[in-house]
Amino acid sequence: MLTIKALSDFGCDIESGIKRCANNEGLYLKLVKTIPSNLGFNNLYEALKNNNLDDAFSYAHGLKGIVSNLSLDPLLKPISELTEHLRNKDNIDYSKYISLIETKRKELDNLL
Repeated sequence: MLTIKALSDFGCDIESGIKRCANNEGLYLKLVKTIPSNLGFNNLYEALKNNNLDDAFSYAHGLKGIVSNLSLDPLLKPISELTEHLRNKDNIDYSKYISLIETKRKELDNLL
């Protein structure tokens, strides 16, 4: 079961996340529960697999906004870095970002 304590231990900035949800803890938890299954992750990975950096940027930027608003800092850091590389259309190996994002996504999913 997802708890505020578990999210705090995971490294989330609970106070600011709940604040962005009109100080509604229930709403915050409900929204956080949707993150592991968000299709944006799969869409991002598929776009990167196809070397479609424009679409990958759009998906990464959207995910960055979502996890930022919920203050899911362990996911935010790698997604933010990935987003900036995609914004610049850097010709790099993106697999390390995918691996780190997936690790943190699974850790969050395990909290559920």
